[in-house]
Amino acid sequence: MPSVTFPAFIMSLNTSVLYHLGEISDPATGKKQADFDLARHGIETLMLLQEKTKGNLTSDEEGMLKGILYDVKMRFVNAVKK
Repeated sequence: MPSVTFPAFIMSLNTSVLYHLGEISDPATGKKQADFDLARHGIETLMLLQEKTKGNLTSDEEGMLKGILYDVKMRFVNAVKK
């Protein structure tokens, strides 16, 4: 079984957050639906990974994670305001 790379795992969590923010359609129904609790959980998971992997990532991985976290946090704030 092939192992999942750290960037692929982070991108998967990012996609999950975007889905739960209602920015990505459900592939089965084509509908967008927001669930802010699950979006928050995904963001908190990314934050936990950032904390627990500090000093163990390449500069590219660290930059990707930092950028994704900034992006999803801003999207969350904007989604909750609507």
